Amino acid sequence: MLNVTDLQYSYGAVQTVRGVSIDVPAGQVTCVIGRNGVGKTTLLKNIMGTLKQSGGQVLLGGQDVTTLAANQRAKAGIALVPQGRMIFPKLTIEENLKVGLQARADGRRAIPPEVYDTFPVLKQMIKRMGGDLSGGQQQQLAIARALAAAPSLLVLDEPTEGIQPSIIKEIERAIRALAGTGEMAILLVEQYYDFARSLADQYLVMQRGEIVARGAGADMERDGVKRLLAV
Repeated sequence: MLNVTDLQYSYGAVQTVRGVSIDVPAGQVTCVIGRNGVGKTTLLKNIMGTLKQSGGQVLLGGQDVTTLAANQRAKAGIALVPQGRMIFPKLTIEENLKVGLQARADGRRAIPPEVYDTFPVLKQMIKRMGGDLSGGQQQQLAIARALAAAPSLLVLDEPTEGIQPSIIKEIERAIRALAGTGEMAILLVEQYYDFARSLADQYLVMQRGEIVARGAGADMERDGVKRLLAV
């Protein structure tokens, strides 16, 4: 679904993404894991188009989106759940979800029922303001807003950050179910090792802007991935 080849990004004279290549197949969770400051979010911003890569290619479903702007990539089928959630606090849950509909290529303006099926608690509080939700509920709303766009690629940036354990389990369940449909590719950026290991079909470890290790999610323990994160 997503093919990134030799992606590079420089901030001034500093190269922060160095020749990263990733293949993200549909029906699987691909996890990029690494400590803070290694370039994970910068990589995602280049994939989304909010930063302009200095080299490399990005293909989505075989379509070259390298030169497309972020809104065009969203229309093409990439949806981002950003670090920090970034929901609209002065809009209701329903209004936040309708914002996600703006990225749909089919023009649909009704919230799909499967969005509420994924996070039933949101339907129960549909008229509540986003700013009145707990951190975990805001994270669920951020994911649901992305799903409202009917993406072929769902990108999640540190979805467990600042979230209580019970909600982390709910998010884990939702991600596994979404991948299980086989219709969506999921790219998860995470530094919480246990969460990544529980979900990853394949993993990539990032250090100093580069991918330094990769393999099957089932092999993370054997491959010593946790040790790499401590270096």
